[in-house]
Amino acid sequence: MSKAVTLSDIAKVCETSTVTVSKALADKKGVSSELKLKIKQTADELGYVAPKTQENSNNENIVGVLIPEKFMNPNGSFYWALYNDLVKLFSQSGYFCLIEILSEDNENELIMPKMITDGTVSALVSLGQLSREYIVALKRKMPKMILLDYYIHGLDFDCVTSDGYGGGYELTSYLIGKGHKKIGFIGTVKATSSIFDRYMGYMKAMIDNDLKVKDEWTLDDRNNREFIRIAFPETLPTAFVCNCDETAFHAIKQLEEIGLKVPEDISVVGYDNYLISEVCNPSITTMNIDSRRMADKAVKLLISRIEDPLRDTQSIKIGGSLIEKASVASCAEQ
Repeated sequence: MSKAVTLSDIAKVCETSTVTVSKALADKKGVSSELKLKIKQTADELGYVAPKTQENSNNENIVGVLIPEKFMNPNGSFYWALYNDLVKLFSQSGYFCLIEILSEDNENELIMPKMITDGTVSALVSLGQLSREYIVALKRKMPKMILLDYYIHGLDFDCVTSDGYGGGYELTSYLIGKGHKKIGFIGTVKATSSIFDRYMGYMKAMIDNDLKVKDEWTLDDRNNREFIRIAFPETLPTAFVCNCDETAFHAIKQLEEIGLKVPEDISVVGYDNYLISEVCNPSITTMNIDSRRMADKAVKLLISRIEDPLRDTQSIKIGGSLIEKASVASCAEQ
């Protein structure tokens, strides 16, 4: 029995790469008409038979987007904006998006998403932090995957994140420039890599300005499932850096409940610049993160992984810009 013809055999004859051969045989973009014709003719001449694998099934242009349930706010969220941008951008590249919400129970029990177990999708965007154990198990089932808005230390994954460290530093420096020296941080630090990075940026700005970081002014905003009431201490700083706009929104409302006005009595800043930062009263000074740019980088990164499964992993950070609104006042307190 003669040896089966492979993509490598075709690539050698055509003096090109196996990736280009694969794209040409699948009629994908990125290969000239002349080269595509040559590759197909060579494949016919050599007797190439495409293997019956998932890559050749009807799912090859369907990308899954997996979002943990705890990140989905029914009133809208930064992740909904990211998902909408993903749908539009994948569509422009000839791919369809399928969303699945992952429950905490399924994550804890390492139950894989239905769209993967039933073979509906051929690649995956993991949007929103998953546990290390789950993401390792997930990659065994779906190697063509990227992480969006988080990363996991020590694991080799493609990922696209905002520059949380730089954003946390810039927000804190802005408050310091407004005269604030007693600044706290609101966010459960170890809940996600994004919150951790923003906290480290906050700490670096405080240390660079010889200001004290007090443990009692680092406050949790969530548990594993949902946002929680913030346990404000009796003695408060003059300003808080919040890890996201939703946390800033909750902080402002809860401070009002104990008789404090923002920004007259205490200043608050957020992160993301999504809808809630504008509808809040006062509007929230925040870091603007371009969700469309993040989505665009994610789409291109995943498509490159689909086309070249063996390429080196990449980590992309998207910078933001500070947007001044109404939740910060100057501080004369020494």
